[in-house]
Amino acid sequence: MKQGDTFRDWLVEVLGDRIHNKSCEVRIFKLSHASHRICKYEFKGEKLTVIAKFFAIPTGVIKKYDSYSLMKKEYEDLKKARKIIDVPEPIAINKNFNCVLVSKYVPGKTLFWYFKHRRELKKKLEHIADMLRKLHENTHTYYDKENEFSKFHYVLNHLKISRRMKKEYKRLLGKWWHSSLLDTKNGCMIHNDSTPVNFVFHKGRSFLLDFDLAARHGHFACDLGILCAELNYYFARKGSSQRAEPYIHHFLKHYSKDEKEFRKITKVIPFYMAYGLLRIAMFKSNTSYRDYPLREAKNCLKAIEKI
Repeated sequence: MKQGDTFRDWLVEVLGDRIHNKSCEVRIFKLSHASHRICKYEFKGEKLTVIAKFFAIPTGVIKKYDSYSLMKKEYEDLKKARKIIDVPEPIAINKNFNCVLVSKYVPGKTLFWYFKHRRELKKKLEHIADMLRKLHENTHTYYDKENEFSKFHYVLNHLKISRRMKKEYKRLLGKWWHSSLLDTKNGCMIHNDSTPVNFVFHKGRSFLLDFDLAARHGHFACDLGILCAELNYYFARKGSSQRAEPYIHHFLKHYSKDEKEFRKITKVIPFYMAYGLLRIAMFKSNTSYRDYPLREAKNCLKAIEKI
């Protein structure tokens, strides 16, 4: 991109003093595996790279949503979270460029890299547990239990499964609803998409990316359960979900303040692991391994019948 391109010139304008050569060329890289179009912009000779997320260009499973509201919401959530933990710096938003959110690019290795190489995975999970704990404890608000279940039903409604299977999931969800296990004094800001690609490690710091699904009145265990589901699914695909257990235990133990809280969390985690597994089934609907998360999610929800 050269000077004269409308979007490029707007980027240079909002970046202000960060760009010394206002006529510099800008290289574009399109990133994949995202729910919206995401591009990386490198400013030649400036040692500056930004990420632009275009909310009005959906590329994921969900195609219909209010892109303008989602753009504004993620911008505000990033600003709020940035006061507490390390997240990409939100720079600007503009509805005229396909509802774009521009943020600073964070380089580094994702948690998924540590999944694959099995190097320092427990240590990295400790960093994530500390970061999530910090986010949850510093954003206390009221708890919206109804929304916790509505997002579960939202995923169910987007799954291509039989009516009988959907009915069984809903029966089990009813048992969770009527139990007191998910009741909690406070809600908090949750990321709600705590998958291994959204955690990046750079120069000894851990960053949490992509806040477009964040919620401000959620149950803290949601973020824990989604990540535990990802661990379970990853190791299941590699041969045995049992190999995920030591990592899940270590992660939850490190998050917990004491033994009492750890026991309480382990009773709630199956619910959110089921949510995480059904999300995986929804996003991996075209893969041959789709049946595993569907089956495992049901097993997780059945934990309520053993209490």
